[in-house]
Amino acid sequence: MRPFRGGLDSAGATPILRPASRRGGEDMSEGHEARLKSLGIELPRASAPVANYVPYAESAGLVVVSGQISVWNGEPRFVGKLGREFGVAEGREAARLCALNILAHVRVAAGGNLDRVRRCIRLGGYVNCMPDFTEMPQVVNGASDLMVEVFGDAGKHARAAVGVASLPLGVAVEVEAIFALER
Repeated sequence: MRPFRGGLDSAGATPILRPASRRGGEDMSEGHEARLKSLGIELPRASAPVANYVPYAESAGLVVVSGQISVWNGEPRFVGKLGREFGVAEGREAARLCALNILAHVRVAAGGNLDRVRRCIRLGGYVNCMPDFTEMPQVVNGASDLMVEVFGDAGKHARAAVGVASLPLGVAVEVEAIFALER
């Protein structure tokens, strides 16, 4: 089954579905691994779980990546709350770091080769923020933007961005993901 990308009709009510190409609509003649390298993006080590869960689960060509927090090779970064210690720009960087950790796990799930990624299907972003902070979508854009940078149109995804009272280790952002892989 091929993944679909789509939008809404002119009335904004009926979904319009059309097949998504493997590399997206733009010219992405290089593979995802080569794209990472050309962008100068280094991935952290895939982290070990810290509780009773696995970092990712795969079934029927889908990879579900457990929530990844803003750590670099085990060292917490961006510890604090949005709207208090951090503004949107720093939150966006924290979300990007979460996405780098996600890609490290997807690479492992794909047998060491991100070229097997067909599409990023969904991201769920959790923002540790003050009660009056309302810019969660702009923060989680840090993760979304990275997916599009690396995968082109195949990196466009459905998403949720939610404000929460706290996150593990007191970090600012956590992001989870679902990807489709070539079999």
